[in-house]
Amino acid sequence: MSTLSEAYKEQPLHLKHIIPLDFASVGSLMPDSHVWPGSGDFSPSEEEYNRSSVPVIDLRDPNASEHIRRACEAWGVFQLINHGISPMLIEEVEHEAERFFSLPAQQKLKALRSPGGATGYGVARITPFFSKHMWHEGFTIMGSPLDHAREVWPHDHQRFCNAMERYQKEMKSLAERIIRLIFRSLSINSEEEISWLGSSCNVSTALQLNSYPSCPDPNQAMGLAPHTDTFLLTILHQSQTINGLQISRDGVGWLPISPLPGALFVNMGDLFHLISNARFSNVLHRVVVNGTRQRFSVAYFYGPPTEFVVSPLCKGLNSGQVPLYRSVAVKDYVSLKAKHMENALSIIRID
Repeated sequence: MSTLSEAYKEQPLHLKHIIPLDFASVGSLMPDSHVWPGSGDFSPSEEEYNRSSVPVIDLRDPNASEHIRRACEAWGVFQLINHGISPMLIEEVEHEAERFFSLPAQQKLKALRSPGGATGYGVARITPFFSKHMWHEGFTIMGSPLDHAREVWPHDHQRFCNAMERYQKEMKSLAERIIRLIFRSLSINSEEEISWLGSSCNVSTALQLNSYPSCPDPNQAMGLAPHTDTFLLTILHQSQTINGLQISRDGVGWLPISPLPGALFVNMGDLFHLISNARFSNVLHRVVVNGTRQRFSVAYFYGPPTEFVVSPLCKGLNSGQVPLYRSVAVKDYVSLKAKHMENALSIIRID
């Protein structure tokens, strides 16, 4: 069975689309390579912002399944509280991420992602689709980060590895719990349809540590360019004191997602949009940066095994609804997204 890492090997990147800027060397002037004219546009008015409140869902609520379904339909995102992830573990992971990103550039480059690799240090994989570079650096982990971590810290890598491995284990359980609740709300529960969920098979998961350094001119920079996520869902922890994440909302524009203490932010990805036959929104989102403070976030991505064929599951949807998308193997959709980014879904849409 192929793995997610193997799926990405088929779409190698040039080093210029992997190596981040040495942000510590930037003075008071923005390098032209990172200037995004108009990047500060499209902010909502105060009235629009007050009318737009992302759903907050308590996982302990007996009706959580129905609340999640409604949020997925109306928003494609929600804030999750009482999710069961230890605050101490979240704090430890953020601390270890900050420890890595605070290193000198040359030391971080020891963990550089290879051109055909899926894990390690580098910029966002969406970089080749844009003419300007993003004000961002990341570290991608799939399973154990040991190989990269010991290159960076030959004698002090174990606590980083332990924190990331424990976090991935907890996130996997939480992601599968959320997905089961969603499937239950759609009356999708046959063994054939969800046989991969919660099993020991090779589900597609990745942990992404993100750093958005302080920027001399944040109005001309872009932390992460507008995009949708590839897999079923993303569970995000963001720094509790700094805004940065924004979602695109019809009639509003770019809506800031302020961190909610103790909450995790969940957004639907392309594959849930496909499975729900476009009932769930795969919300377009971006990240803006701060002029004085560095921001960190930790994103966990979850999807079916790469060999699994994803299809619109019209059961539980509107009666008589026909499939809007062709079936596609997860690995093939990963390849389509790597080649065509936001056009990937339209390629497999049934006219």
